[in-house]
Amino acid sequence: MQHISTTPFGRRAVSAGLLAHQTLAQAAPALPAIDKYSILDDLRDARVHFELSDRDLGVLAALLSFLPSRQISDEAQTLVYPSNRILSERAHGMAESTLRRHLAQLVRAGVILRHDSPNGKRYAARNYQGDVVRAFGFDLRPLLVRGAEIATKAAEAREAAFAHKRLREDVVLRLRDACKLIEYGLETAPHNVWEDLAIKGASLRKSLRRVLDIATLETMLTEITAMLRAIHTNLNPIKTVELSGSDVQNERHYQNSNKEHSDFESCAKERASSEPNVPEPKTPPNLPLSLVLKACPDILPYARDEIDHWHQFVATASLVRGMMGISPHAWQHAQDTMGPEVAAITCAAILQRVSDIHSPGGYLRALTTRAEAQGFSPGPMIMALLNGENSKAA
Repeated sequence: MQHISTTPFGRRAVSAGLLAHQTLAQAAPALPAIDKYSILDDLRDARVHFELSDRDLGVLAALLSFLPSRQISDEAQTLVYPSNRILSERAHGMAESTLRRHLAQLVRAGVILRHDSPNGKRYAARNYQGDVVRAFGFDLRPLLVRGAEIATKAAEAREAAFAHKRLREDVVLRLRDACKLIEYGLETAPHNVWEDLAIKGASLRKSLRRVLDIATLETMLTEITAMLRAIHTNLNPIKTVELSGSDVQNERHYQNSNKEHSDFESCAKERASSEPNVPEPKTPPNLPLSLVLKACPDILPYARDEIDHWHQFVATASLVRGMMGISPHAWQHAQDTMGPEVAAITCAAILQRVSDIHSPGGYLRALTTRAEAQGFSPGPMIMALLNGENSKAA
């Protein structure tokens, strides 16, 4: 009767885990055969459960490559016996000392069994006809026996990874909303509550730089939800611009959905005339040209020459307005009502935030209508742009 040794060669001792894995490997498999690459993929997803690293699986993939068949079954060879040198070549040149360490981990995990020869070498004994009668090496049959268990653990790992990804996305999105709303609160109504919330938000954003488990992410989600409730409690409602009913149809549906727009709209309500329905006289803007250019640098590439005087600035704004889809009628109306310089400043400010404004023409008409009724100053618009740049630089 042929005896297959299951005890390790040399100084390696027998352990309870080794005996348990040997007993399990001798059980009847649930499936008659499994695909060796499919089981390797499943084991890759479930590697944490089996306490395996990616390099352990690299060595296992090298061992699987020595099986002559793609299917692992009791009808086919399941024992491989490559030397360390050949196995190292299949493992992309891994050092032999490192190779032995990963092989030992695969044995401890119970995914392979070691059948050592009397001298510890791996080889196959053949008869006169050349048939293998006894082999010493690594038995891959445990993968067949544990195939169903590995597949189940892989499915659980994939589901957990999907849930973790969705939870992290939810945390990131809510935290982004909270931080941007806090920035808005600090700009419009600064008080201590915003500063405390800003410190809390910065701490949470710093924590997201690490890889967090589900429990930690769930705790963060609870904290961010509480932050959002506090933010909405302290946040003043955003007022929107009401466009005139006489505006052109394709310019009348402007809505304020971004915090930047509220900065623009505040300037349209800056001051009311002492005599309703009587517009103030048009006067040059009470703003240095250099300050306007600093706040609205996007207009500079459109200038033919360096802008040193207001007439050059007005001429450049007249060119830009067409590129933004502002009609000649709307532009002329704004110049007649506000004055050429103020209209040009308004146009440059709209250009600076054009990606956030749905209809630049409708927006200019709305501000022109406000200017007709109440007077108009572009100062708050320019200061809002300057403050926005300063906050980005900080």
